Amino acid sequence: MSAPASPPTTGSGVRTLRTTNTHCPYCSLQCGMAVTAGDRPATLVPLDFPTNRGGLCSKGWSSVELLDHPERLTRPLVRAVPGDRSSPLVEGTWEAALDAVVAAVRRTQAAHGRDAVGCFGGGSLTNEQAYQFGKFARVALRTSAIDYNGRFCMSSAAGAANRAFGLDRGLPFPLADIAEADVVVLVGSNPADTMPPAMQWFDAGRERGAQHIVVDPRRTATARNAALHLQPLPGTDLALANGLLHIAIAEGLVDDEYIAARTTGFEAVKAGVAAYWPDRVERLTGVPVADQRRTAFALARAGRAMVLTARGAEQHRSGTDTAQAWINLALALGLPGRRGSGWGTVTGQGNGQGGREHGQKADQLPGYRSLSDPAARAHVAAVWGVDPDDLPLPGRSAFELLDALGTDGGVRTLLVLASNVAVSAPDARRVVSRLRDLDFLVVSDFFLSETAELADVVLPSAMWAEEAGTMTNVEGRVLRRRRALDPPSGVPDDLQLLATLADRLGVDGFSGDPETVFEELRRASAGGTADYSGISYRRIDEEQGVFWPCPDETHPGSPRLFSERFATPDGRARFLRVEHVDPHERPDAEYPLVLTTGRVLAQYQSGTQTRRSRSLQMVAPTPRAELHPDLARRLGIEQDDAVELRTRRGRARFHASVTDTIRPDVVFVPFHWGGGASANALTDAGALDPTSKMPAFKVCAVAVSRVGGPAERVPPPPAATQPEPRAHRTPIPSVPHPPARSTSARPGTRRTPVKSTPRFLQGVFPITGEGLAKPGPVDPALRYTVPAGCSAQALYFRGGNATGELVYVLLVRDGEPMRWFPIGAKADTHVPLRVVEDLPGGSVVELHAAAPEGVVGEIVVDLGLVEV
Repeated sequence: MSAPASPPTTGSGVRTLRTTNTHCPYCSLQCGMAVTAGDRPATLVPLDFPTNRGGLCSKGWSSVELLDHPERLTRPLVRAVPGDRSSPLVEGTWEAALDAVVAAVRRTQAAHGRDAVGCFGGGSLTNEQAYQFGKFARVALRTSAIDYNGRFCMSSAAGAANRAFGLDRGLPFPLADIAEADVVVLVGSNPADTMPPAMQWFDAGRERGAQHIVVDPRRTATARNAALHLQPLPGTDLALANGLLHIAIAEGLVDDEYIAARTTGFEAVKAGVAAYWPDRVERLTGVPVADQRRTAFALARAGRAMVLTARGAEQHRSGTDTAQAWINLALALGLPGRRGSGWGTVTGQGNGQGGREHGQKADQLPGYRSLSDPAARAHVAAVWGVDPDDLPLPGRSAFELLDALGTDGGVRTLLVLASNVAVSAPDARRVVSRLRDLDFLVVSDFFLSETAELADVVLPSAMWAEEAGTMTNVEGRVLRRRRALDPPSGVPDDLQLLATLADRLGVDGFSGDPETVFEELRRASAGGTADYSGISYRRIDEEQGVFWPCPDETHPGSPRLFSERFATPDGRARFLRVEHVDPHERPDAEYPLVLTTGRVLAQYQSGTQTRRSRSLQMVAPTPRAELHPDLARRLGIEQDDAVELRTRRGRARFHASVTDTIRPDVVFVPFHWGGGASANALTDAGALDPTSKMPAFKVCAVAVSRVGGPAERVPPPPAATQPEPRAHRTPIPSVPHPPARSTSARPGTRRTPVKSTPRFLQGVFPITGEGLAKPGPVDPALRYTVPAGCSAQALYFRGGNATGELVYVLLVRDGEPMRWFPIGAKADTHVPLRVVEDLPGGSVVELHAAAPEGVVGEIVVDLGLVEV
C-alpha cells in the first residue's frame, strides 16, 4: 500500500478509472483493499496489508455493493408536518434541513439549558470525525451530553486496562504476535466468524504446535479448531479466571520474580482467589476441574502465552472486573510485556479504538485525557482557543444518556452520527420509547436506519469509500482511509457536516478538511496517553500505519507496549482483587433459561449496511435462535420452526436452529436485526457495570416457546403482547458485592421452583432536616403494602446522601421502626437485610428519613424486597 492511488486511465475515452488503496469499512482489522472506481459499480481486490495479508471476509468482499444501493439516501429528509413525527418523511433542501436543526438547538438550549442538547456517535467514525464531534459538543454546543456506541462494546476492557496498566489499547502488541504464542486462551471471542482474516495468525501458530483454548458457551467456529473448549455458563468468566489463578498459586506456577519486580497488589488478589477452589468453580461455571487444571498448567508452562478477552466476557454488569480477573491471571504468570505473550482485548468496531481516544466518550478529551483533570482541560482548551472553564464537566454514559431522553434534566434535542441505537442499545424498545420522547431528533446516515425512521430530520452522509481520514485498528495502528470515489452530488461526510453546523451556530475553528483536522488532533493529543503528535499522513503512507503512542516525528511508534515499564506513575502493573457477582437476572420458573447474544459471520453490528447486501443476505437471510437438541425436544421445537423468546422487557421471534454446539440451558441469538426479531428488545439494562457503565448484553433470563412451523418469514409478536417499556426513573447505581457462598446447584440437582416477585422502593428525593430525632415520611412512593395471601422479605437497602451532613433513613413496619441506616455526608451505604423478619399480608412498609435541623438536599434510596 505504498502508492495511495494509481494515475487516472481512460478506457474508451468515456469513463476515467482510478484505483485507490484504502481499507475495509467493517471490523477493527481494517483490512487493506484496492478500490477501482469510475465504472459503476466500483470493484475491489484485497491488498497485502499487515493485518490481512491479502485476505478478506465476505463482508469486505461485498462492501462496494452498497455504494450504489437503491435505498441510499442522497437528499435530506424532513417531516411533512414539522414537529409531527407521525407525518411522513419527505425530501427537503439542505438549507431548510440545516435551518431546522440549528433552530431546534437554539430553542432547546434557550428553554432547558445547554445540556438539553446532546450528541451520540459511533465507532465507525474516522479519528478526525470522532475528534471533531467531541469538540463540536463541547465548544459549539457547550454541552456535557455526548457519548458513543463504543460504550456498548469495549468499554469494560478499557476500564480494566486503564486501572491495571495505566493505558488502554486493544492489543498492546501487533496482531502477528499471535502466531508466536505457544498457548492462546480466547475468552468470549470468536474471530473465525467476526474477523476471519485474523485467523491466519492463529493457523500459523497451530501449524507450529501452539495450543488454543477457547472459553465460550457455544462451540463456535473458533472453538471447533481449538485444542480445548471450556463451556461456562454465561456470566461466570470471572469465577473461572479466579479459579485458574487459584490453581496456579496452589501449584507454584506463578512468576514470583516478575510479580515482585513489575507489579503491586498481588497479596490481596492471592487472598481473594483462595475462595475459588476448583470444585466450587466447577459448580459456578460448569467447567470441569480437569479442564481448569489443564488450562492453568498450559498457560504457566508455555514459553509464550496470551490471554485474549472480548465481548462475551466483558458485556456484563461486572465486565470490568471480569477483564481484570483475566489480567490478574496474566500478570501472575508474568505474561504482559514479553514478546509473543500478554493480555489483550479483541476490539470489534472499525474505529472503536480511535473513537474512544479523542473525545466521543462522556468523560474524555483528545489523547485519552480525562475531562475532570484541570491540566488536561487547560491543554485541550488552549488548542481549541477557549477558556478551560467554558468546557463542560463529564456527562452521562451512553445508556444513562439514552434513558433520560425527553426528561427534565435530560437531553431534549439529540444529534446522532453513525449509530443505530434503536437496534444496538439494550432494552431497545425502551430506548425507542425514549427517542420518541425527544423534542427533536437529527440523524446523519446513508440509509434510513431504524433510528433514522424516528427522526425529525435525516441528513444523508458520504460512505466509507467517499471520505478520507484516519482509523486506528485493533493493534493501535493508525492508518489512512482514502477517498476512492466522489459521493453523490451535494452529500457531505460527517466532518464537513459538523463544520457546517458549527458555522451556522456562529462558532469558528471547525474545518471540513481531514488533514487539517488531523493536524489539530495531533496537537490536542500531544502529551496524552494516546499521543498521536508524531504521526502524520506522510508517515502513515510510508510505514503502512504508525502505532501509538508516538510522541514526536523521530519516534518509531510503539508496536509493543510494557516491555520495560507500565504506563502507571511508578511503572508497575496493578493487581486488583475482584469477586464473582451473580447476574442481575437469574433464571426462575417463569424465565427458566439464560439468553446470550452475539455476531454471525455474514452480518455486522446493527445490520444497517449488511442487511441491505444481497450477497450477505444469501448467506444469513434470517436471524436464528440456537437451541440445544435436548431443550428443543423438551419444548417440542424442530429445526426451522418459528419460536418466540420472552424476557421481562419484551418478545421477539426467530427461526430455530437446533444444534449441539450450545449448552442445554442457554439460548443464543444474533443482534444484527431490529423489529420483531430484535435481540436487544430482550436484553437487560437494569444494572450497569459501575466502572464502564456497560449493560448486561450477554446474560438475562428468558423463556422460549414454539409459535409455528417453518416459514420463509416469521411474523413479529403481536403488539398487544409486548410489555410496556419501563417508565422514566432516575437510575440507581448498582453496587456489586461478592456472595458469601455460591448457591448454584450441581447439574442435575432438582429444585422446586417458588414463584416470587421483586418489589422496589426507590428513587431520588428532596429532604429537609427537622433534627436527627425527628424522622418523617419522605414520599408516598416509599410506601408498600404486602398483598393479602402473600408474604414479603426485605432483602437489601442502598442509600446515598448528597448533603454535607449525616442523615438517617428509617425502615418502618406498621408504624414501628425496624432498622436505622446511617448515611455519612456525601456518602452511600449498602446493607444486606438477611435478618429482617417475614412480612405477612397486610403489613405496611415505609421509609422515613431524618437529618439535622435546617439541612436541605437530596437522598437516593433503594429498598429491595421479594414478594412470595
